[in-house]
Amino acid sequence: MNERRVLVVEDERTIAESVAARLRAEGFAVDIAGDGPSAVDRFRAGRYDIVVLDVMLPGFDGLEVCRRIQAQRPVPVLMLTARDDETDLLVGLAVGADDYLTKPFSMRELSARVHVLLRRVERAASSGPPALRLGEIEINQAERRVRRAGAEVHLTPTEFDLLVHLARRPRTVLPRERLLAEVWGWAEGSGTRTVDSHVKALRRKLGADLIRTVHGVGYALEVPA
Repeated sequence: MNERRVLVVEDERTIAESVAARLRAEGFAVDIAGDGPSAVDRFRAGRYDIVVLDVMLPGFDGLEVCRRIQAQRPVPVLMLTARDDETDLLVGLAVGADDYLTKPFSMRELSARVHVLLRRVERAASSGPPALRLGEIEINQAERRVRRAGAEVHLTPTEFDLLVHLARRPRTVLPRERLLAEVWGWAEGSGTRTVDSHVKALRRKLGADLIRTVHGVGYALEVPA
């Protein structure tokens, strides 16, 4: 199997080197960027499988980095934040982050999150029928591409995985806790706002009526008649 590549974006050199050392010990090829502009440049020049991205950076912040790299190519992003501020976390998820860790964190936890994100992308790419169609929306699972009325729609890896998960069970109401477990791989259900943020992004990109909210329960994907 080809060596998987990680871009670590962190301006605190000690943290960056610690993260890189842990991931290299597990067989990853790791590059480091210390500010926003160099992170975007490195991503453009390389072919990374995942990005570990700090929110607070010189040049421009991690949210802007996330916007710019996701506009180039969908890639899993694990965001690092210095404070457990729900607003900051939801903004990060809204611009294309797939998961987040609040500092201080253990290297074991970071490594586990990286592996979960990569497994999820690999599993989604290798399972299910090659294409799903929902009215004017076409989902190509093999290529991980979505089109609406023939025009390609850019989704982040987690947005894509959530859409596929709902599309495989049309009109079935799926609780937030179940979505967290089956899409994100989270065993506990404290991150339900993460689900809400990604559903909001899908509605914005694919249509407000695509996903129905069942208050107090979860979400169901509506299939056009």
